[in-house]
Amino acid sequence: PGEEGGGVLNAIVGTAVLLALASALAVPTGILAGIYLSEYRDRTLPHAVRMAADLLQGTPSIVIGILAYAWVVRPMHHFSALAGGVALAIIMLPVIVRTTEEVLALVPRDLREAALALGVPRWRMILKVVLPTGMVGVTTGVLLSIARVAGETAPLLFTAFGNPFLSLKPTEPIDALPLVIFNYATSPYADWWRQAWAASLVLIVLVILLNVAARLLARRMKGE
Repeated sequence: PGEEGGGVLNAIVGTAVLLALASALAVPTGILAGIYLSEYRDRTLPHAVRMAADLLQGTPSIVIGILAYAWVVRPMHHFSALAGGVALAIIMLPVIVRTTEEVLALVPRDLREAALALGVPRWRMILKVVLPTGMVGVTTGVLLSIARVAGETAPLLFTAFGNPFLSLKPTEPIDALPLVIFNYATSPYADWWRQAWAASLVLIVLVILLNVAARLLARRMKGE
């Protein structure tokens, strides 16, 4: 420990793997839930789903990490990238749900009624009219949710745990930039401190790029 050399490539790759797993789980589920809330907003169940999403959005990330540990890590009997992806997906989900609902609610009602008047089935109207019209806003919400979880540390301590080696298998422990920053910054080794600063810079740049992309998309949506 503390020897010179090494780097954070495994953490960069691990972060990409975790974000990809989380997005694969959260994006389809969140968009479908957002569509449901937008199209059937006056029913009883959407009110309950909306309240659950708001409560989940306010839940501390460490609590979500413990839940993912109980639901995924314990049954598997070991830490894994999959468990980390599940934890991050749970954090992403309410952001995507609420953003999708709000964006699709802005789609003019006339477009919906015109499509339905032509005899188009409701599901096809949603797929061909409503969703394409609000796609820029939905994409913005997805990018913001990814930026939201990119720097999360607490859930990964209970799920992905970290791995000093490069790993792409979802069933194995995996490293991530927030874990490297936490472990190296609290170590007694000067070389690890420098690597923690480097990992911090990479993470900051990643979050800034995601936020800039989201803002550019939001500006484009306003222009349209």
